[in-house]
Amino acid sequence: MSAQLLQPLSVRGVTLRNRIGVSPMCQYCAVDGHPQPWHEVHLVSRAVGGAGLVFTEAAAVLPEGRISPGDLGIWSDAHVATLAPIAAAISAAGAVPGIQLAHAGRKGSTPIPWEGRDAIPPSQGGWQVPAPSALPFGSGSAVPFALDDAGIDAVINGFAEAALRARRAGFTLIECHFAHGYLVHEFLSPLSNQRSDRWGGDFAGRTRLALEIVRAVRGAVPDLPMSVRLSCVDWADGGWTLDDTLALAPLLQQAGADFVDCSSGAVVPGATSPDGPAVQREFARAVRARGVPTMAVGGIVTPDEADALIADGSCDIVLIGRAMLRDPYWALHAIRALGGEAPWPKQYERAVGRG
Repeated sequence: MSAQLLQPLSVRGVTLRNRIGVSPMCQYCAVDGHPQPWHEVHLVSRAVGGAGLVFTEAAAVLPEGRISPGDLGIWSDAHVATLAPIAAAISAAGAVPGIQLAHAGRKGSTPIPWEGRDAIPPSQGGWQVPAPSALPFGSGSAVPFALDDAGIDAVINGFAEAALRARRAGFTLIECHFAHGYLVHEFLSPLSNQRSDRWGGDFAGRTRLALEIVRAVRGAVPDLPMSVRLSCVDWADGGWTLDDTLALAPLLQQAGADFVDCSSGAVVPGATSPDGPAVQREFARAVRARGVPTMAVGGIVTPDEADALIADGSCDIVLIGRAMLRDPYWALHAIRALGGEAPWPKQYERAVGRG
């Protein structure tokens, strides 16, 4: 029997040729939210490289939902036309094109990472950032304004409309980004959500936005697979816990999510895993043990590591991030290493077996 990592997976009529996915990774070079030639080269090369699923970076559902001015966007119909060729090229190369829908919340209006960290003020091309409460992320961050009911409704509608645009552009798997200290995670965590209305307070109030978005996206695209990326713990006292994640995951599934993509941390400065990236694999295992399919991500480097996560029941899909940046053909090399038939393009077959 071939390695479990190499087995196909079908969800809602969409079939991945293997369980290897390219994790969403921001490239910070979009213009007004539109992808550039770099995005096509970056994403399509990983599809040619054998992955079963290729995610775009986080695509902002509203212009004020960007992390930086260089973020990808899908807040207007104009973005459909520029994203569609990329989705088509990923599909033509044999991979499922996925898109991650996101809103940065209070972590928005920042420069691209290699140009600085402090917030860009509106006078210099930045924007006002929303959050559940008027609490900045860090000392150099913008002071956000607390969303009112109308603003929250606009966020929910923004995700649903973005999902419709994504399907029109040809993407066949949708991920909602509720992790890493961005807007929906800010609502989930008591460290960033100090509201006393129906969008805050107890677990039901703090999870309301996440569940409403999932229901809205599922209503917009009832036929497409959907994942939700969660920070499964906050790594900070008084924050979101694994028990919270284990309570929320079945509710997300009932609302329409097909997978939970298990990450962690980043809702407050310095809150990252104390034990290295491998701990996130245990989060995926714990969520899957509750009957919710999972994606595992974080520090997964070798084909044997990735295969073991599928084989031991930790997850259903393995997302590869930095290893894919180092090697666009990681999946082809992994398939070969695990004894499978790697889908090398005809144009490259003369090189197969020569090192």
